[in-house]
Order: sequence, then structure tokens, then C-alpha cells
Amino acid sequence: MEAGFGGHGERGAGPALIAARLALAAGLALAAGGAWAQSRDITGTWLTENGNSRVRIAPCGSGRCGTIVWTKADVKDVHNPNPEQRSRSLVGVRLISDLKQSGDSWTGSLYNPQDGKTYSGRARPTSAREMELSGCVFGGLICKSQTWTKLD
Repeated sequence: MEAGFGGHGERGAGPALIAARLALAAGLALAAGGAWAQSRDITGTWLTENGNSRVRIAPCGSGRCGTIVWTKADVKDVHNPNPEQRSRSLVGVRLISDLKQSGDSWTGSLYNPQDGKTYSGRARPTSAREMELSGCVFGGLICKSQTWTKLD
């Protein structure tokens, strides 16, 4: 028996069968590429790396913003530079502001409630379900990153 295009022992796979298989392979490749392109949209709810909070990223103005929608414990914004806001819950706090897409990543501002400071930041999808979020100082010379997991 002669092995055909598929290696399953077809005898002399004809040009029509080969063309159909190539078309199927090309279609699957295009579909995978389309899924990756859609995954670059960071809109949705994300679980932070330590699992202690969830952040919903949604359109705001001409970019994207992220708001804390859940925390594991009732955590307050104790390091906020504004003393009047230090007793507020972190749920509802805008953590990510004015993200604009630039190539395969998004750049904007990130508020860090662990120190009360706002940093220049970048969000870069690494797959359809994960994103690397980086906060930087000194014009991007020093950055700290973590990986978030998409929940929806």
C-alpha cells in the first residue's frame, strides 16, 4: 500500500483530496491567527498574579481603564497620597488609566495601592488568557512585572 498525503495508507490521494486538505490547514491557520489578534484586546476581568484581586478593564474615553471589582479581603487604600482616601475600600478604585494600544501592547498609567504611587505602565497580552502588566520608573529603565489571568 502506498502512503498518501495524510499518511493513513490512502492509495494515490488525488489532487482534489490534497487541495481540500491544504485548504483545511490554511483555514485553521487563519482562524488561529484571528483568535490571537482578538486576544490582544485586553477588555475583560483579570485575576492579579497573587490572586488577591480582580480588575475589570473596559473602554474609557479613547483608551482602556481598569477598576478593582473584587478583593479577597476588605483591603483599604491606606497608602493613598490623599489622607481623605486612605479609609476607602480598594474595590472601585481605578488601578489602570488611559491605556492606549501601541503595536502589540498597551501603555498608560498604573496606580499601585501597595505604595500609593502611580507609574507609567504597559500591558502586553502574552496569550489569549494571559497578560503581562509592567509598572516602570525613570522612563522605563526600571520595571516590575506580573502576569494576570483573564477570567472572562
